Amino acid sequence: MNFKIIFLFSLLVMSLNCSGQINTENYSEISPNFILVLTDDQGWNGTSVSMSDNQPLSKSDYHKTPNLELLARNGMRFSSAYASAPVCSPSRYSIQFGQTPARLRMIRVGMNTDHIDHETPITIPKILQTINPNYRTAHFGKWGIDVDPSNLGYDESDGITGNKDGGFDFRNNKNQWQNTTSEDPKKIFSVTQRAVEFIEKQASTKTPFFLQVSHYAVHSDIMMRKETLKKYQSLSAGTRHRHAGFAAMTEDLDSGLGILLEKVKEFGIDKNTYIIYTSDNGAVPIMPPRSKYKFGTNTPLSRGKWDAMEGGIRVPFIISGPNIKSGIESKVPISFSDILPTIIDIAGKKIPLHDELDGGSFKKVAFENGKGEVKRNEIGIVFHVPYENGIALKRAHSAIIQDNFKLIKFYDTNEVKLFSIINDIGEKNDLSKMLTEKTNLLELALDEYLTLVKAPKWKPGITWKNKSIYEIDSFH
Repeated sequence: MNFKIIFLFSLLVMSLNCSGQINTENYSEISPNFILVLTDDQGWNGTSVSMSDNQPLSKSDYHKTPNLELLARNGMRFSSAYASAPVCSPSRYSIQFGQTPARLRMIRVGMNTDHIDHETPITIPKILQTINPNYRTAHFGKWGIDVDPSNLGYDESDGITGNKDGGFDFRNNKNQWQNTTSEDPKKIFSVTQRAVEFIEKQASTKTPFFLQVSHYAVHSDIMMRKETLKKYQSLSAGTRHRHAGFAAMTEDLDSGLGILLEKVKEFGIDKNTYIIYTSDNGAVPIMPPRSKYKFGTNTPLSRGKWDAMEGGIRVPFIISGPNIKSGIESKVPISFSDILPTIIDIAGKKIPLHDELDGGSFKKVAFENGKGEVKRNEIGIVFHVPYENGIALKRAHSAIIQDNFKLIKFYDTNEVKLFSIINDIGEKNDLSKMLTEKTNLLELALDEYLTLVKAPKWKPGITWKNKSIYEIDSFH
């Protein structure tokens, strides 16, 4: 095990012990519950919640998500929330470990992960159980990580699951965007039922818990309930969103969320439960058949899944719970590596800043009108996509966000682009030639970080699949 991680864990344990032990009989009364709802491939504007008050295109012009609207009214929207990667597995790793995919060296789906310390004590379940040994933890739905959830400290789970467990047919790509009806589309309702049973069990015994519900929706293949499909086939399609089956699947997913919200209230734990809703990455750039669409799926954001452009990494993010200011938008940039430190902070303990963690807590931002900043070890939020992808930008690239500026660097030519994403979320106006000093500073910060963590380095022909990263032997 990495000695730095052991040291960090020792610091954490000491900080907990030094703060004074609490009688375990009172733990359940003071320890909050956490529910993290993670959807799959749901774009920033893919719901009927306006993620940004000043951007009318930040919600769908077709999809209906009334239960998410309710959660948003009772919670805070983070309009500048970022998945840690534009694809699923690296983002899912980042949530569990509080690290960037660059540091984890887990940068794409399907790569060898033997180099990752899956037994580390620094995961959400393990740290919560250090704070309070009564915490019970569970994960249901799509896992997307290469070891059983129990290795990361989960008491209950569906095991090592992936897209195929949710109805994705790798063998027949032609049918991905065809409508298929089911009474349990994408296992939305069976996954929700297992989550409800877990919650009920903990509520009945007054046991604090952390639950992650990772839905297979809205990733293809497209599945929905028959009646929901009929509803959208009778509605006028939007300009950006027009796929009746996809819209129906989105509402079925929202119905699953509604069941969860209702049960939390029914079991009497709503006053002590934090609920986070987000997506593992952005939506696909455009839905087939492409000739049917005038605009991209993520418009006004540029591009989508597979790229570190805004459409691929900016995601819906809502948090509700005690002391969270409700019904407002926070513009403070946050990322998935911030989730672990925030949950631990809300649970009552701060994690000492350390060079093995990339994230910082946004608890204070959420508790104080959405203002302020997230204190992290690094000076920006980094995204690392060091491979060529034939269905995306087709260029290996990395990006860094700092002070509302975003720099993206392409490795085939070392070209850089700079965008003011607070004024230009569509990334249309490259400022790199105009703001050369800012460009140079951000490029230097990006290069220094990737070198610090020895991130995988792009070379022509490297796919990061089949071999271990040490066999490939290409690092910054």
